[in-house]
Amino acid sequence: MATVPIGVSRATGHDGHDHENTSKETLMAAPPVRQRLPHSRLYPLLHPLHALLLAFPIALFSSALASDITYLNSAEIQWTNFSQWLLAGGCLMGGFALLWALVLVARTGATPEERAVRTRAVVYLLLLAVMWIAGLVNSFQHSRDGWSSVETTGLVLSIISTLAALAAGWVGYSSLRAERAYLAEGEGL
Repeated sequence: MATVPIGVSRATGHDGHDHENTSKETLMAAPPVRQRLPHSRLYPLLHPLHALLLAFPIALFSSALASDITYLNSAEIQWTNFSQWLLAGGCLMGGFALLWALVLVARTGATPEERAVRTRAVVYLLLLAVMWIAGLVNSFQHSRDGWSSVETTGLVLSIISTLAALAAGWVGYSSLRAERAYLAEGEGL
């Protein structure tokens, strides 16, 4: 039996042979083709492995902020040691995410369809750079002795690195939210 094009149905006639039916009703009954968003809004900014790399700095810098706040409230020196290790891990994995973002910006073309993607990629790269630099300076701040390792400077740097990591995650996943909103709107949800 031959393949049937979309919108064409096969029926067996009284003579036992297949006949094609291309009536207007059959063509109208075909499911509608959903229109897609423009390429720039659907382009996935974060590759799944890149997103996995970004998850580490988000978790580690947030945990370092929590341990800094705990240290300031308790004066237990072990909390600064936790912060040092968390900051080191956040800088290490954040460095890999930053390198990946550099490659992403370098590979994104300047065609009209990719300008919005390139803009988002550059914003994402800048947020990762702020996150990484603040984390690195915070690591140096935490290498000092005792109370001076955290105090106001260490806490502010922890806040900056945490907020930059969260904002980078927001920008990186924004294309997924745009597509989900579009699909939900199309389904009448």
